[in-house]
Amino acid sequence: MSLIELKNICKDYPIGDGSVSVLKEVSLTIERGDFVSLMGASGSGKSTLMNILGCLDRPTAGEYWLDGREMTGLSADERAWTRNHRLGFVFQSFNLLPRTTALENVMMPLSYAHEALSEQEERRRAGAMLTRFGLADRFQHHPSQLSGGQQQRVAIARALINQPPVLFADEPTGNLDSRTSEEVLRLFQELNTKEGITIILVTHDAAVAQHGGRIIHIRDGMIAAPETPGGAPVQGGPAA
Repeated sequence: MSLIELKNICKDYPIGDGSVSVLKEVSLTIERGDFVSLMGASGSGKSTLMNILGCLDRPTAGEYWLDGREMTGLSADERAWTRNHRLGFVFQSFNLLPRTTALENVMMPLSYAHEALSEQEERRRAGAMLTRFGLADRFQHHPSQLSGGQQQRVAIARALINQPPVLFADEPTGNLDSRTSEEVLRLFQELNTKEGITIILVTHDAAVAQHGGRIIHIRDGMIAAPETPGGAPVQGGPAA
């Protein structure tokens, strides 16, 4: 069974008396342990697709299966549970709480997913995660006291604190310099190869997309022929 399967996903938005189609019968399959780059220009539909995959939005039509469960019919509470327990998110702007320490930022998802944990246990888990990403001396620092690369590592630690099998990264290097971007992308590769975390990376940058194991191009709300890094079409890969 594939980890993720989309079947004829459509997404329309109302405009005036009509509507505009952002996604047009998108079908794709993502296996456990994949590192997939969703690549497309601004307005191509890639962020809309990520929002549906991340249970942040619903499609207008089609089916979305995650680990054997159909997602489109879930209630708001069920989708929130899925986001908290099964999915992690990393964004371009880091989305850290500015008046909260690095440790407290990483602790935050635990309070939603593990109500029985004591504050001491939450702090222990968050501290272990920050240490894992080289931030053992930054527990009490606020985001404004951290470099861009450090902030993104805090965001990655927060995304992984509940041990989700899937990590979504939406333009994660957009606010980083080239050296720091490379460090963050190598970190994603290590998480994928060493820990088997399925990673879905959304980007408009071809150089960033090359770090994935598979590139899926999105154009005008549809998926083009899938490719491996280097530009060769995948034989027998999922198609739209």
